[in-house]
Amino acid sequence: MGHSIRLSGIVEESIVDGPGLRFVVFMQGCPHRCRGCHNPGTHDPAGGYSADTDAIIAQFGANPLLSGMTLSGGEPFLQARAACVAAEHVKRAGKSLVTYTGYLCEDLARSAERDNDIRRLLYLTDILVDGPYIQELRSPDSAFKGSDNQRVLTRKAIHDIVKATLSAGFR
Repeated sequence: MGHSIRLSGIVEESIVDGPGLRFVVFMQGCPHRCRGCHNPGTHDPAGGYSADTDAIIAQFGANPLLSGMTLSGGEPFLQARAACVAAEHVKRAGKSLVTYTGYLCEDLARSAERDNDIRRLLYLTDILVDGPYIQELRSPDSAFKGSDNQRVLTRKAIHDIVKATLSAGFR
């Protein structure tokens, strides 16, 4: 049996949450509570439903056409340990991982100094969309992000930010 994870929902096929055809896991619980949030139902950590990472992995594996998985929210880094279980499977399958977060990558890198699960999820992520949604900076025409302040960071950019932030280095 896998790890328990709190979800708001799953979209089995999406073309708007990262490159290619994506399996999107909407995690439950978010401290950011951005004004104008696209998913306000994900804010309450007690909302949504409990699922098992094994079931999510099986559902993901049932569609060979998927390019990868997207972790969205809510806030995926609040459940980094369970997210890593699914993410590690995605990577072993040769697929990509996109993670959306309301935190800045630099802040996650500082948290990664004391939280190995956050560190691992950063390491597994191929594309990180970071930063809070700011309604006044809404950008409906921007690929994969909701507002202009958010960044779409590649794996190399994530690693560079973490390396620059962590005193022990990033492996």
